Amino acid sequence: MAAVTYEHIKTCKQTGARLGIVHTPHGSFETPIFMPVGTLATVKTMSPEDLKEMDARIILSNTYHLFLRPGHELVREAGGLHKFMNWDRAILTDSGGFQVFSLSDMRKIEEEGVHFKSHLNGDKLFLSPEKVMEIENALGPDIMMAFDECAPFPADYDYVKHSMERTTRWAERCLEAHARPHDQALFAIVQGGMYADLRKQSAMDLTSMDFPGYAIGGLSVGEPKHLMYEVLDSTMPLLPFNKPRYLMGVGSPDALIEGAIRGVDMFDCVLPTRIARNGTTMTSEGRLVVRNAKFERDFGPLDPNCDCYTCRNYSRAYLRHLIKCDETFGLRLTTYHNLYFLLNLMKQVRQAIRDDRLGDFRDEFFEKYGMDQNKSGF
Repeated sequence: MAAVTYEHIKTCKQTGARLGIVHTPHGSFETPIFMPVGTLATVKTMSPEDLKEMDARIILSNTYHLFLRPGHELVREAGGLHKFMNWDRAILTDSGGFQVFSLSDMRKIEEEGVHFKSHLNGDKLFLSPEKVMEIENALGPDIMMAFDECAPFPADYDYVKHSMERTTRWAERCLEAHARPHDQALFAIVQGGMYADLRKQSAMDLTSMDFPGYAIGGLSVGEPKHLMYEVLDSTMPLLPFNKPRYLMGVGSPDALIEGAIRGVDMFDCVLPTRIARNGTTMTSEGRLVVRNAKFERDFGPLDPNCDCYTCRNYSRAYLRHLIKCDETFGLRLTTYHNLYFLLNLMKQVRQAIRDDRLGDFRDEFFEKYGMDQNKSGF
């Protein structure tokens, strides 16, 4: 029995979007789903109890950052990430590839792996596919990602081709080095930039290795939304229907809906937590920057149509005061609301799939928010 499996429940007759359940060693969750990001074994300002209260079923942590501190051996000694952070639901760890490759002038890529300098203290470090598997096996997530190279945008064809082929070779090495397939699922990452033929080749090569799940990487890296959707349109049909499909690094409300329509099961992004720390919130009335002066004497809730903890208990005026004063409680309240908003949005998406009306839901959503489908909206 595989550590992680996908159960298909329904296909939306209107759009072809799919409703499913992903089963993991630490519980099951319905898809499509948004996964909050807890880079350093914590979702910033949130407690595990907060996340459970808003019905988060799976969260992410970051291999690169946990490798640097506190170190994977310490986490192993603590009993793995679940015990270390007191979280008994599913966890996914990314491979750290995106973080390493974003260091640009601080790293050197070779076939064996990547030499880089720590962004914390400049120490010289090295990550290979085998080392990443050692780290992720020690961290103990339910789902772990293969080590890949995330090509930048824009990038020329030859560079992306070379990068994609190396990602495939690294995926095979990750598969061979994975020590805990009985209780940890290793997902491969399809690369290929914005080139349809390279995406096709990547998907064909990786699916031939029979991973338990597949991610689409290298999107949401600065390209226009229409290009991201074109890549999804051409790539999603190439992935196995009976396995989870994960679109990495995407978290704007419009992209979540569009991704779900194209058959994506899982999404993650730091967007809701990052913008919350600047006082920017996602509401039923669109984007709202609560630190703006016009909310100084607004004693109404952040979102009158939201029943989250923040909106039930605190006013826009109070939130503005906290944010302006750099009070941590303000960041906690706006973060709670933004995560709740996206988790609730995905519940609505799942219900729309059940009702065979996700296309109508999308149109209503965009009309209500006045969103340009080629921009993030937030």
